[in-house]
Amino acid sequence: MANIFDVADYILTYLGGDITTMKLQKLCYYSQAVHLAKHSTWKEGIALFNENFEKWDQGPVCPDLFHCHKGMFYINLVSLDINDKLSGEKPFNEEERLSIEEMLEKYGAYTGVELSETTHKEEPWKKTPKNMIIEKKDIWEWAKKTYKNGEKRVKRKLRLRRLIGL
Repeated sequence: MANIFDVADYILTYLGGDITTMKLQKLCYYSQAVHLAKHSTWKEGIALFNENFEKWDQGPVCPDLFHCHKGMFYINLVSLDINDKLSGEKPFNEEERLSIEEMLEKYGAYTGVELSETTHKEEPWKKTPKNMIIEKKDIWEWAKKTYKNGEKRVKRKLRLRRLIGL
């Protein structure tokens, strides 16, 4: 199973250049949400990664990732030294990779502040007490309503990729 560092590495590689740590945190959070939305029923083990997010003042933050960029504002693949934390050679299957790419198509152009403001309007954020874990099941319940047809959309993309040989 992938971990949050794999997701952060993928996002930084995909976007290229520098991004804010706030933006990286929120994009990792939304990667989890988009992936969870593809599952019609809840069960343990459907998450993209196991690490948790907590409700901090500036939005959802994964403490494990935060400790790698603490004190930084802008980061990139070089400045965020997480190579020793990556899970392995191919951490994502095709469906997981599509979840991250779908999320990046939807949220990649937003700033960290815009993403933070957006999370503050959403149910998982609202129902979680400050500095507590935002439960994955709460993210899933919100995401399956927010990203309707996410599972069908990814299956269509997977079929299309196979047809054209990607």
